[in-house]
Amino acid sequence: MDTLRVRDAKDVEEVVRAAIANEQPLEIIGHGSKRSIGHTMATNAVLDVSALNAVTSYEPNELIVTLQAGAPLADVLSLIDAKNQQFAFEPMNTAPLLGTPPLGTIGGMIAAGLAGPRRIKAGGARDHLLGAHAVSGFGDSFKTGGKVVKNVTGYDLCKLLAGSWGTLSVMTEVTLKVMPKPEAELTLLLRGLDDAAANKAMTAALGSAYDVSAAAHLPYQAFRAKTDGLGDIAGQSEALTVLRLEGITASAAHRAGSLRELLAPFGTATLIEDAASAALWATIRDVLPFAASGALGAWPVWRIVCPPASGAALGTQLARETGGDVIYDWGGGLIWAALPPKGDGHASAVRQHANAVGGHATLIRAAEDVRRTVDVFHPQAPGIAALSERVRTSFDPKSILNRGRLTRGTAA
Repeated sequence: MDTLRVRDAKDVEEVVRAAIANEQPLEIIGHGSKRSIGHTMATNAVLDVSALNAVTSYEPNELIVTLQAGAPLADVLSLIDAKNQQFAFEPMNTAPLLGTPPLGTIGGMIAAGLAGPRRIKAGGARDHLLGAHAVSGFGDSFKTGGKVVKNVTGYDLCKLLAGSWGTLSVMTEVTLKVMPKPEAELTLLLRGLDDAAANKAMTAALGSAYDVSAAAHLPYQAFRAKTDGLGDIAGQSEALTVLRLEGITASAAHRAGSLRELLAPFGTATLIEDAASAALWATIRDVLPFAASGALGAWPVWRIVCPPASGAALGTQLARETGGDVIYDWGGGLIWAALPPKGDGHASAVRQHANAVGGHATLIRAAEDVRRTVDVFHPQAPGIAALSERVRTSFDPKSILNRGRLTRGTAA
C-alpha cells in the first residue's frame, strides 16, 4: 500500500487532486491509532498527516490553542497542563480499549469526536472547536470558524468535521478552546446499588443545584477483571455509583456535603479527592474494565447513547440477554457494553434495544470479520441518511476521503 506523507497543506491539496484524477480513494491517518474503528476501506493509498505536528500558537490568557492536525494528543495535553489548563470535554484515549499504542492525534480526536464524562456539563469536542483549516474532496483548501470564542464568520462548518471520521475533508489545522483546571476535584461514592437505583441517584444528583460534573455507575460485574486506576476502590466487589464535583476548594467541599445529604436515601456516600478521583474518572473515560489487555479483551465493545432515563433498563436487559457487562456514564445516557463473542457481535439485540428508546449504538471494537458483516455505525433513518449524503457530497463528491468507513457496502 502506498503511503503518501505530506509536509504542509499544499502537499495535501496535491495528493487529493491526484487521487481525484486517478479516481483512487485515500485513507487518512495521523498515527493510525483508531484505524480499527469503522468498516474496512478499499484503498491502496494512505494519506499520512503525522508530519503536520506543530503547535501553531498557544495563548493561555485567551484560552485558545491552534494546532496542526497531526500534533500528538498526549504532547498537547502536557503542554496545556503545564499552564493548569485542559480540554473540558475530556477527550477519550482509545488506545487501551483498542489495544493500540497511545499515539492519538488532535485531528483524530476531532474526527472521532469521543468525549469523556464531563460531556454532560461541558459539551463535546465540536463545542470546543473554534475553527479549522482543511482540504476538501475537491482538492481545495478552506477555512472555517476563527480564533476567538465568539465569531461571526458565516456557517459554522467546523462543527461538521467533529465526528465525521475523515469523510468530509483532510483537516490540516484546528483552533480549540481550553479551560482552566478546577482547583479541587471531589468524588462521592455509593456502593451496592443496582442499575435502577443508581440511575435514580444519578438523576437526583444531576437535577440538583450542586453542579455535578460527572455521574457514572459501574455494576459489580464490571470488576471481574482487575482494572488499573481503580486501586482499592473496587476491592469489595460491589457496584459503584460515582458523582464528581469540581471547582474552588471551599465550594466543592460545601456542595459535596449537601449532595451527600441529598443522596442519603441511597446509602452513605464516601469521598475521594484529587489524584484518586482523577484516576477513577480516567478509568471510566477510557473504559479500562474492558481494555484489550484484560479478561474481556476479545469481546466486542459497543458504545450506546440513549436518553438517561432509559439507560438502566436498556443496560440491564442487554447484559441479561447476552451475558455481557455494561458500564454507565453521562448519568445513564452513555452505556459501554462488552458482549461475549458472536458472529454479528450481538448487533441485532443492541440495535433493537437502542432503537426502542430513540438511541443509537456504535461498534467501537470488534474483529474485522464482524465489522464486515454488521453496520459499525448506527443506520440512519432515510431522511437523515439522505441529508447526510448531501452534506458529504458537497464536501467530497467522488468519495475520495475514507470511502466506506462509515457505511457498509460502499468501499468498492
